[in-house]
Amino acid sequence: MIVGAVMVPHPPILVDAIGKGEQRAVSKTIASYHQAAKTLAGWNPDVLVIVSPHAELYTDYFQITPGDHITGDFARFGARQVSFHETLDKEYADRICQLCKKEGFPAGNEYPQSHTLDHGTMVPLYFIEKYLQNVPIVRIGLSGHSLQRHQEFGKIIQKAGDQLQRKVAVVASGDLSHYCRMDGPYGYRPESETYNQRIMDVMGRGAFDELLEFDDALRHQAGECGHGSFTILSGILSGYAFETQKLSFEDTFGVAYGVCIYTCHDPYVELAKRTIETYIQDRKVINSRDTLPLFKEQKAGVFVSIHEHGALRGCIGTFLPTKPHVGAEIIANAISASTQDPRFVPITTEELKDLDISVDVLGELEPVNDIHELDIKKYGILVSDRYGRRGLLLPNLDGVRDVEHQISIAASKAGIYDYDVEDLTIERFEVVRHTDDIDL
Repeated sequence: MIVGAVMVPHPPILVDAIGKGEQRAVSKTIASYHQAAKTLAGWNPDVLVIVSPHAELYTDYFQITPGDHITGDFARFGARQVSFHETLDKEYADRICQLCKKEGFPAGNEYPQSHTLDHGTMVPLYFIEKYLQNVPIVRIGLSGHSLQRHQEFGKIIQKAGDQLQRKVAVVASGDLSHYCRMDGPYGYRPESETYNQRIMDVMGRGAFDELLEFDDALRHQAGECGHGSFTILSGILSGYAFETQKLSFEDTFGVAYGVCIYTCHDPYVELAKRTIETYIQDRKVINSRDTLPLFKEQKAGVFVSIHEHGALRGCIGTFLPTKPHVGAEIIANAISASTQDPRFVPITTEELKDLDISVDVLGELEPVNDIHELDIKKYGILVSDRYGRRGLLLPNLDGVRDVEHQISIAASKAGIYDYDVEDLTIERFEVVRHTDDIDL
């Protein structure tokens, strides 16, 4: 799933060995870059998808960097000693290529390409690797296709990550207008002010659909280089709820730099939350066909748990899938947990603001031949007897002391009170727990 994204510029002067003190003139940008890099590191991603306008660029094709490794340095900027040796996530890149081929989308890794990193990729890595090391990357280039196609490409990148169950952080590399000051390297154009104000407003609000409304002539006259990167980012985050932080904007050197952070909410929790709010407030059920693609490619049992001020307020689930996909499972169980748990009265509109929601997605059931195969932190259990009575208990619950206690609680939930463990059928399962604090 997508854990978050950053919008960052890529002027080499930000690198100490290149700026040699001049970078102090854009101190806000540097401080924001460090904040963005720290935040990204805190997401603990499995892979970085870096979209750069200075990677291979073709008029009719999006290039995905192939291979297992790639290197680069800042030699052309007088700092050969600042170098990078990056691992490429070949499996992820190949999956993107496969999806593009299947959908007839003009992207892949078949064109001739440079085997070195560009500065649009290296400047972000210079900051990120101060806080996060040894994370593989997928490098994406832009194309001459329409903005709509850039956004579509982002959705394919999202889908590939979902299929591989990657935790993906996105780096959208790009400067804004290059014509901001008469004394700058490119001079001044009045369109630069219009573009910069508008793009920072759109990106600062996370109103990504408005990226498609920018006129090509305005973008050209402003001399921007990041709009395509930002539009691919918008496709990758499509369907996700996220919090936006607009950190800084500077045009000291005549080229404009903007930094923003987009922290994604866990989509499983967000779907459960949106389901509960929609049903409690409007008595309407969300259409499961409108959920994220990642939900439609998985079937699993799901438990939705609701807490209010730390106390349980509802919990309903299914230990085996009962719906066409996990999205539909979440929707059904979220409604049941909020309105049909027999231990509680239905949740009211006034309570919605105080609820904490978690979603547990259950793995496949495995038979247990010996209780030493159990672990109360790692495995939940399903206990049943010869009369067909069954009780389930999730893993890693407060108050569960040991395996014997776990079995007794699950048995009591099934109405089994006088038993020998040898007479019970015990199955174990693992759980992926999704919570409001984005603990992925």
